Amino acid sequence: MAPSETAAASKFDARAAEYAEQSRIALAGYDACHELSACLLAARLGRGSRARLLVAGAGGTGQEILTTARLAPHWRYTAVDPSRPMLDGARASVAVAGLDARVDFRAGRVEDLPAGARFDAATLIGVLHHLPGDDAKRAILAALAARLEPGAPLVLAGNRSTYASRPLFLSAWAERWRLHGADDAEVAVKLGRILDAAEPPASDAAVLDLLHGAGFVAAEMFFSSLFWGAWIATRAA
Repeated sequence: MAPSETAAASKFDARAAEYAEQSRIALAGYDACHELSACLLAARLGRGSRARLLVAGAGGTGQEILTTARLAPHWRYTAVDPSRPMLDGARASVAVAGLDARVDFRAGRVEDLPAGARFDAATLIGVLHHLPGDDAKRAILAALAARLEPGAPLVLAGNRSTYASRPLFLSAWAERWRLHGADDAEVAVKLGRILDAAEPPASDAAVLDLLHGAGFVAAEMFFSSLFWGAWIATRAA
């Protein structure tokens, strides 16, 4: 695993237990984003299809699997995450939902999957902004493109825009933590962790450039919440 990916994964090892709760505070509309992702994928692939989905960065809640499985009873999943504690969290959620038999869990990177593996769709939710530098971002998107069938959809979601470029949004983010019971000291810690540990693409245009450079076309934004944005794009033929 590349050093940048090792660092990005290791910071989640200690946060796995709190991820389900904290992610829903950090992202207003966490469940709505996942539900819309599921609806878009079902609309593209067909609810009755037997599609194979690659869920990159699946650890924590496994929400991509839990939500899409409610619509599509025959879809099967390969869930990949470099953080074992995070992957264990997703595995536990999937087990509670009775979906274990439909999911192949893999600890590691997308690049570690067999070269001949092919999928009908993929998701990359809450991952890209944790990878430092454009090279690491390009690498994971290229690895996804290489494992998707031509014409297959990708759902990409994560923070975009440098945090300092939107001071009002940053202040509103702090107020959201206060809304959920954090005091000033806790807010400072949470914001400091985010600012130190994440490097979002600089803008919506930068996200589109990354997608296009990796071989994805026709990207459409379908969800936005403060710094967060979500797109559905298509693997070029």
